[in-house]
Amino acid sequence: MTRRISLAAALAGALTATGCGSFSATETPTPAPLELAKVWDAERVSPRVSPLVDHAEVTRRLEALRRRDGRFFTVEEIGRSVEGRSINHVTVGSGPFKVLLWSQMHGDEPTATSALFDLFEYLYRHRTEDPAARILDALTLHAVPMLNPDGAEKFTRRNAQGIDVNRDALLLQTPEGRALKALRDRLNPRLGFNLHNQNLRTSVGRPPKPAAISLLSVAYDEARTINEGRQLTRQVCVVIRDALEPLVAGQIGRYAEDFEVRAFGDNLTKWGTPIVLIETGPWARDAAQSRSPEDFDGPLIRLNFVALVTALDAIATGSVAKADPERYASLPVNESRNFFITIRGVSIVTGTGIPPFTGDIGLVATRRVKVENGTRELQIPMAVEDIGDLRTTGALETIYATGLTAAPLFDEKLKVGETVDLPDKFPGTITIGAPAAIVLLRPSGSRYVVERVIPDDYIKTTVDARGTR
Repeated sequence: MTRRISLAAALAGALTATGCGSFSATETPTPAPLELAKVWDAERVSPRVSPLVDHAEVTRRLEALRRRDGRFFTVEEIGRSVEGRSINHVTVGSGPFKVLLWSQMHGDEPTATSALFDLFEYLYRHRTEDPAARILDALTLHAVPMLNPDGAEKFTRRNAQGIDVNRDALLLQTPEGRALKALRDRLNPRLGFNLHNQNLRTSVGRPPKPAAISLLSVAYDEARTINEGRQLTRQVCVVIRDALEPLVAGQIGRYAEDFEVRAFGDNLTKWGTPIVLIETGPWARDAAQSRSPEDFDGPLIRLNFVALVTALDAIATGSVAKADPERYASLPVNESRNFFITIRGVSIVTGTGIPPFTGDIGLVATRRVKVENGTRELQIPMAVEDIGDLRTTGALETIYATGLTAAPLFDEKLKVGETVDLPDKFPGTITIGAPAAIVLLRPSGSRYVVERVIPDDYIKTTVDARGTR
């Protein structure tokens, strides 16, 4: 306990020395999370479907920032990707405490890129009001939206060389990694935010819930030593946890703390810029909500926005030093116990000729972007991952199907409410690894009524980066 108090005191002193004072009761408090969420709802500029944002859209938005106020926003090119796309650095604020934020180091992890543009909008619109004013006065933010534009273009994790940029901190064989390293070395920021997405299976707690956000105070050695920098990042994580719990109670996890010798976050922390990792995960929906792919991103962008505004203000005021780091340590570690859809208690006709049986069906999904004739299209293919008793797992959506029959989809033209007969032979199967093409049927005498067809509106959407169909 003595060591923790001394570290907190050292942190408070460090924040004061760099221009971030201790919190005063006379200052305007940070808006409550629900208030910030309402501000985001009213003022967001982010696109409705983040995976459809390409490099051209990012550069258009950056040019709009420059034209809006070239003194408020500074935009510079800090490098070029393997395929020649610009890597850009946005500076906003004038305070002595430098913060580095970067997104889309993995090209298929786009949520925070959108959130950064909402953060820029918020700071500009509210630049004369707290907390935006004190963030701008106490901090200077350095942001790199879309570090890996080639990967983003193809919606793949790696860059055009096939290298995971986040495993290139030591060899620096990627131009994207070299650009980030050079920027860090030039700025020597006091804190960094490494902004990622985690896969749709990520869960937290018991019973498992979708891990909407996972946090990590990034380690810089195998022993996971806690120095002043890591104490700061642990406390920043606590601030974020406290801000997000009113919005996603029970859906915030802690990312595994294992030291990764090749990773940028681990090495930047080692080089003197302690890193907070924010991993954006899946978002759960209930039966009353739309299943449009557009609904995957909005709530998660909102969480990132609330997290960043709250954390930055806590650093600006110095109130972050009051956060109890034990609340970081008590976060449950995330797992992979989540399905995209679980169909529970259904009579399963597998289509393989074996008799029907009752069980659960767990479906998994991935997000892909396909480009045709210059139009980016989001696709969400699903597959059967598990069959049987799946009561120890969670799901983004649970279909309670007691009394229903699940059969392989035997006619793509089937409509809900239609009365049908089961065919003697099915074109597909409900088996592990098979594509998810399933019809849910309610027995009606000797026939069946179609209750739902999977996939339905999950399969794809065509929306441009501005959210216009």
